[in-house]
Amino acid sequence: MEALYHQTNKQVHEVQSYMGRLETSDKQSVHLVENEIQARIDRIFSNLERLEIFCNKEPPSKRQNAKLRVDQLKYDIQHLQSALRNFQHRRYAREQQERQREELLARTFTTNGTQKKILDVVNMLGLSNTVMRLTEKRAFQDKYFMIGGMIVTCVLMFLIVQYLT
Repeated sequence: MEALYHQTNKQVHEVQSYMGRLETSDKQSVHLVENEIQARIDRIFSNLERLEIFCNKEPPSKRQNAKLRVDQLKYDIQHLQSALRNFQHRRYAREQQERQREELLARTFTTNGTQKKILDVVNMLGLSNTVMRLTEKRAFQDKYFMIGGMIVTCVLMFLIVQYLT
């Protein structure tokens, strides 16, 4: 049991050192390091199962101490596995953000997208370019009439409130 315990403890320390490498590895090798860590964690769990069996075969005077040591190894490896999952989750979220960013940068934003669609529909209907230009000019003028009407309405409301109070 002692040899297996020391071997498993050594593997736990190796996984801890691999976790340190995981933070500094580049994008290409991060998957390899993650797979290596997961394989080592799986081996450690199988060793822990065997250690638990050996703990039960220990004499009663040593059983409590052996169980505590195995439980400490279990806690350590569970902590390392959760750290690996957290790292994988952060990496996945970061990759997803990068993909979304690339998609947004690849997109071409046009301010006249709806205007272009309208012009395409109008061309399909057979309206001439002069009629379309007149329509655009009228829309431009209507915008100023609307703004002017809003200002006049606000002034009238202000004057009415001043007069009535």
